[in-house]
Amino acid sequence: MKKYHGIIPAFYACYDEKGEINPGTVRDFASYLVEKGVQGLYVGGSSGECIYHSVEERKMVLENVMAVARGKIRIIAHVACNNTKDSMSLASHAESLGVDAIASIPPIYFHLPEPAIAKYWNDISSAAPNTDFVIYNIPQLAGVSLTIPLFKEMLKNPRVVAVKNSSMPTQDIQMFKMYGGKDFTVFNGPDEQFVSGRVIGADGGIGGTYAALVNLFLKMDDAVEKNQIELARDIQNAVDAIIYKMCEAKGNLYAVLKEVIRRRTGLYLGSVRAPLYPLVPSDEEIIMETISMIDDAENTFL
Repeated sequence: MKKYHGIIPAFYACYDEKGEINPGTVRDFASYLVEKGVQGLYVGGSSGECIYHSVEERKMVLENVMAVARGKIRIIAHVACNNTKDSMSLASHAESLGVDAIASIPPIYFHLPEPAIAKYWNDISSAAPNTDFVIYNIPQLAGVSLTIPLFKEMLKNPRVVAVKNSSMPTQDIQMFKMYGGKDFTVFNGPDEQFVSGRVIGADGGIGGTYAALVNLFLKMDDAVEKNQIELARDIQNAVDAIIYKMCEAKGNLYAVLKEVIRRRTGLYLGSVRAPLYPLVPSDEEIIMETISMIDDAENTFL
């Protein structure tokens, strides 16, 4: 079995009632996912609301995840900030905690040339020289695509072992696998196409809805491994319907996901940090429908 594979939920930001990071809840949430049997956690990414956290807050979250999950599952720490200095600080800190890998999107806002992006990533990697590096390709949000020339340049860095591919075309997964080689890891990013991503070659997935739908994604991945493609497709269709329902809410998707987790497990993860939009009263019906759909899917497929 490859080092990086399977279901790796993107870890959610855990707040108290005042909207501050709650270390105890971070540990409880990490323990919950470890006990569910996931293969890893992706900490400090989009789902973790990283761009709205200070460097010290991001370090606090990772420290508390590692306190309960180190050595039990793979931990990938997303360390990108919109400047190299802070990113390197997070990378060095992550390595000191013993994470399995660090990850980074490209710098956002300014449209930098590819040599500048490569230098940014390599500088971050140099701050964690003994730790694997994962490129996070999410062009729809970062505004920059991982091109094959840039990918080939990054492959010169021996620490670059994987791509978290959140672009929509599954063809991108196939291309990164082809140019990366048989031992290179590619993660499927878009949750709505997990099965198609796995079938075309992704080794596993990192996703924002996994934590709230963890049983279904674990079953889907198992079906793919066993070549039960019809079953996997049926679960994917059910999962997609759930995701589409959650996206109907006026509140941010992560606020919906956290509320679903609270009602189904008792874990209170807080809301979302401004300027992300919290739940509003009219979202109540959507929350209830979502929970019913999850229960129905689990009763059908598990």
